[in-house]
Amino acid sequence: RGEMGEIRVLLADDHAILRDGLQALLTGHPEIRVVGHASDGLEAIESARELQPDVVVMDVGMPRVNGLEASRRILKECPACQILILSQHDDRDHVLDALSAGVSGYLLKRSAGSELVHAIEAMWQGGVVLDPLAARFLLDAYRQCERAQRRDSYEHLTDREREVLILVAEGHTNQQIAQMLHVSPKTVNAHRTSLMSKLDLHDRTEVVKYALRKQLIDL
Repeated sequence: RGEMGEIRVLLADDHAILRDGLQALLTGHPEIRVVGHASDGLEAIESARELQPDVVVMDVGMPRVNGLEASRRILKECPACQILILSQHDDRDHVLDALSAGVSGYLLKRSAGSELVHAIEAMWQGGVVLDPLAARFLLDAYRQCERAQRRDSYEHLTDREREVLILVAEGHTNQQIAQMLHVSPKTVNAHRTSLMSKLDLHDRTEVVKYALRKQLIDL
């Protein structure tokens, strides 16, 4: 970090007029110092390596190496850098690809002017900054992922496998479960093997933890 809490910023955009505009916008803020400019992704990587900025303001669509690939490489070499994507793209794929690359901020160019200084300050302090639309995409993706995980596990069990799961978690042996369900121990073992495979569980301790997490049993 710069001296006396100064935030050192690298601007990466292939349009000189936009870089100059961002520079002018940030110049009026004494706590922020623009330490370098980059006109393509490769230059951004080299500049970040050399200058070790606190925050990189990064365009996505740049020549030689695009902004997302440049972001991945910068974060690998300079993990202390925070990267703010400044993009004209407001679609789900661009947002999620950027967040997957490890960036800590995503703002749209059309609304960045008034928010840029606040975004840089927030990221310098370890925060995450997302355009409201980007935040919506992230939330939707998280919910879809959660639903998919639930569908792929518990909801794929048969009714009998759910019964066996609970009884195993409660500490009953295969023999005891067989008597309770009026089936053979061999059948119980088959259900037990199947449900553990579906849930990716490997021993009884994991079965107990899973059942507690799903609130299927009480301690």
